[in-house]
Amino acid sequence: MMKCSKCHSPDGVQRAGFIRGRQRFFCKLCDYHFTDAKAIRTPERKRHQTTISDVAKVLGVAPSTVSRALNGHTDINTNTREAILEVARQLDYQPNLLAQSLKSSATHTIGVLIPDLERPFFATVVSGIQQVAAEAGYRVMICQSKESYEMEVTNVQALMASRVDGLLICHARDTENFDHVTQHANRGVPIVHFDRVCNEVDSAQVVLDDWGGAYAVTEHLIQEGCQRIAILAGPESLLISRQRILGYQNALKRYHLPIRPEYEVHGNFQPESAVAALDAWLALPEPPDAIFAISYRNAFDLMLALKQRGLRIPQDVAVAGFGDEFLAALVEPGLTTVDLHPHRLGQQAARLFLDQIRQKENFKPRTYVVSGDLVIRQSSLKGVGGRFNLEI
Repeated sequence: MMKCSKCHSPDGVQRAGFIRGRQRFFCKLCDYHFTDAKAIRTPERKRHQTTISDVAKVLGVAPSTVSRALNGHTDINTNTREAILEVARQLDYQPNLLAQSLKSSATHTIGVLIPDLERPFFATVVSGIQQVAAEAGYRVMICQSKESYEMEVTNVQALMASRVDGLLICHARDTENFDHVTQHANRGVPIVHFDRVCNEVDSAQVVLDDWGGAYAVTEHLIQEGCQRIAILAGPESLLISRQRILGYQNALKRYHLPIRPEYEVHGNFQPESAVAALDAWLALPEPPDAIFAISYRNAFDLMLALKQRGLRIPQDVAVAGFGDEFLAALVEPGLTTVDLHPHRLGQQAARLFLDQIRQKENFKPRTYVVSGDLVIRQSSLKGVGGRFNLEI
């Protein structure tokens, strides 16, 4: 039993809140306030996560009082709130996000699925997503499929089991079945596709101007004097492959150049497929005088293989890619490519997701197109520089 530190009587002593982490008392007999001479003793750290009950036990208050204090309720005495916050800090209390989500049906967490986090393009996209999400009070949970359909399915299941509020998805190159996404979209889960999208799911999309970028690259090569332009695309199942080939073909048609099937090759974005395509082209009676790779990484593969075969870039074969990153300016010669603005793409995907969260059933899926910019470097400059004039 607590005795008054002034009159030493226990009869009139009652609790009077907390001050600087210590229990405060008031003696009605002598009208005197005092604190416990002993500092708060925090219990030994437990292996399990600290709970609200642990904080309440240290302070001798009800768990509901701790809960209200941690959630900012105004009906808690200021000194009591400060004491609760201090003990919570000492015990390293962390809110149970799963419990909160079960109560509120929201975790303020966005699941993001990308093909490969090691690629600068996707890392920059994630940076854009995180910026917008953080400003809105959301966390981001990231998974990568490593270009595997099976891993993509597993990651979607794991993210949904973690009760994310929705998904931002860029599909793996192997993905041709989208049932693992459709089932969640049909239940009203907010889903936004970006870059590699699909038409099987009615979702908001953020896409690159694949057609326009490919057209611009091909037109530039034509204006540099190239007349036999090959294209190394990705898998036929990918919408970006089909769109970039269409842009390439339309530029050829506009400048009255033939579309030659032997110049169109679908690969899997791996170096081996790029080298195999190059060897097949060089074996033709009329090998290409320019190659457009719809992936900048394959453009690097082609440049290395051309040098190993004693061919000059761009004098013998001009090379252009799609997607810009710092290595494009560092290789010799510098790679002509299209800056896709991946940070902007990520920002817009996150904004569409947040719009869907706010508007709920009133949200109408829409497609946002991010336009790229042609960045011309030495790998495509044959020295003609626009003197090549065709009737169009």
